[in-house]
Amino acid sequence: MDRIKEKRFKRIRRHLRVRKKVFGTAQKPRLSVYRSLKHIYGQLIDDTRGVTLLAVSSLTKDLREQLRGKKKTEQAMIVGEYLGKKALEKGITQVVFDRGGFLYHGRVKAFADGARKAGLKF
Repeated sequence: MDRIKEKRFKRIRRHLRVRKKVFGTAQKPRLSVYRSLKHIYGQLIDDTRGVTLLAVSSLTKDLREQLRGKKKTEQAMIVGEYLGKKALEKGITQVVFDRGGFLYHGRVKAFADGARKAGLKF
């Protein structure tokens, strides 16, 4: 197995291990984070119905102007804040954080800190 496939496989195994314990409901949805090499994505998911309640990414049109010229960690913080504000508008105040198999540092941590700064509790 080449190095890149092995790295992806390990992340998926970590993600499955996290998903055994983390479960989102309508009152307390799961905040799932995915980061690619260029972008960061966040979703609020109700696992009881299997529905995405809210999705935000660094590709969201409302954020493009704010993100221009910023580093990826700064972008993750802004996207997390935006997701937190949108969640509060929908009446969601508490979430369960799902790091998606990624280590909790760097962009994933910045995303979580941004969501907390906006008022989400987890």
